Amino acid sequence: MHVHILGICGTFMGGLALLARAMGHKVTGSDTNVYPPMSTQLEQQGIELIQGFDPIQLGKEGDNQPDLVVIGNAMSRGNPCVEAVLNRGIKYTSGPQFLSEHILPNRWVLAVSGTHGKTSTASMLAWILEYCDYEPGFLIGGVPQNFGVSARLGNSSFFVVEADEYDSAFFDKRSKFVHYRPRTLVINNLEFDHADIFADLAAIQRQFNHVIRTVPSEGKVIWPRDVAAVKQVIDMGCWSEQEVYSTTATTAINQGEPSVWQSRTIADDSHEFEVLFKGESQGILNWALIGQHNIENAIMAIAAARHVGVAPNHAIEALTQFSPPKRRLELLDTVNGVAVYDDFAHHPTAIATTLQGLRAKVGSGNNASGNIIVVLEPRSNTMKSGVHKDTLAHSMALADVAYLYQADNIGWDIKASMANAPIPVTVYHNIEDIIATVANTASEGDTVVIMSNGGFNGIHQKIIKALA
Repeated sequence: MHVHILGICGTFMGGLALLARAMGHKVTGSDTNVYPPMSTQLEQQGIELIQGFDPIQLGKEGDNQPDLVVIGNAMSRGNPCVEAVLNRGIKYTSGPQFLSEHILPNRWVLAVSGTHGKTSTASMLAWILEYCDYEPGFLIGGVPQNFGVSARLGNSSFFVVEADEYDSAFFDKRSKFVHYRPRTLVINNLEFDHADIFADLAAIQRQFNHVIRTVPSEGKVIWPRDVAAVKQVIDMGCWSEQEVYSTTATTAINQGEPSVWQSRTIADDSHEFEVLFKGESQGILNWALIGQHNIENAIMAIAAARHVGVAPNHAIEALTQFSPPKRRLELLDTVNGVAVYDDFAHHPTAIATTLQGLRAKVGSGNNASGNIIVVLEPRSNTMKSGVHKDTLAHSMALADVAYLYQADNIGWDIKASMANAPIPVTVYHNIEDIIATVANTASEGDTVVIMSNGGFNGIHQKIIKALA
């Protein structure tokens, strides 16, 4: 079957392309935003990439016309290829529906959901299963460095999927994860996001309850007991077994039972911590990651792996050899003593938790090894809409200085919103000016963390070159 994918360079659609290729299908695709790491791994797998959406790529009936077009959720009516598909009557589907119908049947699906940490937690879970010889398939919205690809079919019935609450396609406004029918469901956390498709937090919570309704009674839902928004979703109805993670020993779930999973931080930057299950130690994890958010991600992954039979001590052993996905506080280079990180930040909470871990790593005050310099592009649809404009400044409080990029498509005044920021913030309309400023002000011992959920006009390598 010839499968053509519109919007192939998105993290989800690119992974789907790899799976379809592994199933033996001929796979082609097109996009307008082609940048690594997704474009690199697609080309390495021999998948033809087409720039733009000229309908000529769809061929003619009976002559190179694809058997099925998978339409990404970034595509909308008016797109030339979308209109051609509808006018010609070419068979089409959404990415989540393709995954549901062609890959997930007869699989034990382990779905990782939540506003933050989905990619990291799903990567941890897939690696734990791999390390313990479960040979899972997976589809993750990033590139796990332990695997080098964002998706694979695997050699067992187990399949790990990053379960996104964003909508499926212009013709299917259900959340992606509703299609997956997981047997193991992880809910990391829950906040308001995706303001372009959700009116409020309650609308997102309804979608989360929809996916909970698809988990079998013998399945399991793993969730953070101390997050009120998730507790409210569970209270809307849950018919499956539950396990909870809590930061306090006295927190109880619905029937008054004690929390099952806990952690005890040992190192200030959270790179070492103890894992507890029903109050008993399962071992100490000492790994390369930092930040309280990664402790929580790890506990969720360990709990999910236990559901399919992995002993917690084996999961802990696996995570000592875990490398975080690309673009999740990824150290790109150290140039003249300046460390340059890439982080896929898209929400104030994600920014704050990343900086919390970095601050613990570099130290504070006179004990700090250097300054933390934030270079931020508010790029997500929610960021561009201005929903987070009143909380963005505070999220950067643990940095020393921040340089923000005001793109032409941002409809709010970033400079005005930064007026009362707790750190010095400068807003730029030109990326080259940001590069020059970083190169002229960063000194040995400093940390530069570049935050964006897009390519940021290649600023990462440009800053590294300028520092050199």
